[in-house]
Amino acid sequence: MIAEMQIHTIARQMLLRHGPEAIAQAAQNAVACERKGETEDARDWRHIEDALKMMRGPHQS
Repeated sequence: MIAEMQIHTIARQMLLRHGPEAIAQAAQNAVACERKGETEDARDWRHIEDALKMMRGPHQS
């Protein structure tokens, strides 16, 4: 399991690299890990995905 501080560091790096597609990329990484049976890695990617969603902020209508 990745430490909380590292989760947010990775999320920030992904946001810089992938922009608005970062959330989708994290989700794809989680699915890929789940398919391989790597549940702990998938859990980390889901945590990164959640951190990215928090960074994005609320949806505006």
